[in-house]
This record gives sequence, structure tokens and C-alpha cells, in this order.
Amino acid sequence: QVQLVESGGGLVQAGGSLRLSCAASGRTFSSYVMGWFRQAPGKEREFVAAIAWSRNTYYADSVKGRFTISRDNAKNTVYLQMNSLKPEDTAVYYCAADRTSSWYLGSQEKDYDYWGQGTQVTVSS
Repeated sequence: QVQLVESGGGLVQAGGSLRLSCAASGRTFSSYVMGWFRQAPGKEREFVAAIAWSRNTYYADSVKGRFTISRDNAKNTVYLQMNSLKPEDTAVYYCAADRTSSWYLGSQEKDYDYWGQGTQVTVSS
């Protein structure tokens, strides 16, 4: 079993930055693909970014060029650096882990096995 705990959310003005962190338990963290998803009020949860053990990455078009996903396997932590934030980035952000693959950068919820509890990000205009 893997436990994921997100942190770093908060309130920021449009154009600002935030860095989210996701701390994972378990000794096999480095072999998991890790992903970030978000869910805005009244909307379905959507894919944001994913990173493989090799540090290959994949981004949703809506965040490409503004967000950066990274990982520190020694610390069992994955990060999401969010720059040039927009009000439409307001959502609860979730960290997820795919225990079945170390390389497949899935963008669907069904691709991931473990989920964190989420952290709120609010961007004011």
C-alpha cells in the first residue's frame, strides 16, 4: 500500500506561482509513474502532468509551458511547479501513483492506483 500526501496549495493572485509537493510512502516509489490531476468545482477530474522513473514527462495542453513536474526519488517526493497561474487553474490538485508501470505516462484516472487527499489551489483575478 502506498500513501500519498499533498501539500503546498493556497491562495495566489493571477500571474503568481505555487509549488505543490506530494510525499509518498513505500520503498518502490522510484519505480512508479507519478501524476498530478485536478478537479475544479462542478467539473470532472482532469489530467495535469505525469513523470516516469526516467524523468520523462507529459503535460496537458492547458498547462504546457507554465507547469513543471519533477521528482526526487531519494525523498520519495514529486513536485508540481506552477507558474503564470490563471483563475481557471483554480481546483483541488491530486497526486496519483501508477504501481504497474515505471514508464507509461497515463493521462486517465484508471491508469493510477493510489491517490492523495488533494490540496486546494485558488487563483484570484
